Amino acid sequence: MTTLESLFSLKGQVALVTGASAGLGVEFAKAMAIGGADVALVARRMERLEALAPQIEALGVRCLPVQADLSDPAQLEEAYAQVTAGLGPVDILINNAGIAPAAKAEKHPAEEWEQALRINLTAPFQLAQHAARGMIERGRGGRIINIGSVMGEVASAVFPTAAYNASKGGMHMLTRQLAIEWARHGITVNALAPAWFPSEMAYDPRHGGINPRYQVRMEELTPMKRLGREGELTAALIFLASPAASYVTGSVLTVDGGWLSW
Repeated sequence: MTTLESLFSLKGQVALVTGASAGLGVEFAKAMAIGGADVALVARRMERLEALAPQIEALGVRCLPVQADLSDPAQLEEAYAQVTAGLGPVDILINNAGIAPAAKAEKHPAEEWEQALRINLTAPFQLAQHAARGMIERGRGGRIINIGSVMGEVASAVFPTAAYNASKGGMHMLTRQLAIEWARHGITVNALAPAWFPSEMAYDPRHGGINPRYQVRMEELTPMKRLGREGELTAALIFLASPAASYVTGSVLTVDGGWLSW
């Protein structure tokens, strides 16, 4: 590999991005297209996927929007089949879809706990199974990238999000286990763990964005004294998906402004 393009190009590959209808999922989908991969967009809100698709195609790649509620195993399986039928075998899986119900631990509703684990942990595992089976059968390896969180490594002093934090901790450990099991097949499995980035997940509808009181607290706890900015996850994701990361597996790459360094 002697050129920048040969190090990081994703041309000729198919990337599946879940939770692509909003927030970081949009950035991740665009990142895959910037790298040259064809992109499948999977989420519940089809109208948002259809609005995003032309932006992806404008980057010179194919794009396929697929509607699915990934908490439903039947919809998940059908969505994966649609992707492979429409774009071809999946080379790169980005497990990004997630929810973050907020409630004090002693009052956390059981149904919200279970829903968070279904979407944040069970669905990524099931998608990883689908992707790995195809990658193993084709014998060319592949990339699985789970979107974790700094809250998968440390507890939150800002939000009461026991279910979210538990699911992300599980995702980080699942990443390591799958990396060990599938390394011999040339499949790398890594996690990207952001800290606080303005997104729909963190928005408070009463404020039309992040609650200013919470934002101040998040900035105080970040050594760089600010939230993440749009585009600051793009290069990290492309790296993990690229030929340059061929010897990187079982890692959790944090992009956190120093959050975990205190």
